[in-house]
Amino acid sequence: MANETYLCIKDIKPGLKNVNVVFIVLEIGRVTKTKDGHEVRACKVADKTGSITISVWDELGSLIQPGDIIRLTKGYASLWKGCLTLYTGRGGDLQKIGEFCMVYSEVPNFSEPSSDHPGQPNKVVGLSHAAPFWGLPSAPPSSSPCVLKLLRLENTDLDGDLLCYLLLISFGACL
Repeated sequence: MANETYLCIKDIKPGLKNVNVVFIVLEIGRVTKTKDGHEVRACKVADKTGSITISVWDELGSLIQPGDIIRLTKGYASLWKGCLTLYTGRGGDLQKIGEFCMVYSEVPNFSEPSSDHPGQPNKVVGLSHAAPFWGLPSAPPSSSPCVLKLLRLENTDLDGDLLCYLLLISFGACL
């Protein structure tokens, strides 16, 4: 692993092989089944340069959760229905290396069909921004069972780039 080069999402192009990248899982799509009985999930993932869809097959897809920070090794990128998509390649691996603490940007989304894949600059158009801890739900009574809530907060840095944060909040009797 010491001699592996890691790409940023903005540098991933269709046809690229041996892709090594670290990202945070933002969303997990619904399960679809192939005619061979395989389960497939399309997950939205991101790093500081943008977001992309990764297609995750079978049991591996049921193990990952929003907020997981994952290292993909030996993946590949191709177009599926006109959308840039990442896949785990033969001999490739998805490994969870952390949770929740990663700077990322959802824009540009390199998997959008209209996206100009070669390195778009980050653009923020019409997004609402929330300062940390504004508008959080009130906590239920302490006698309540454990409730975990994952919130996504957005803000911009001094350069106008969109920053997104995932915040895990626990209420009630969590140990």
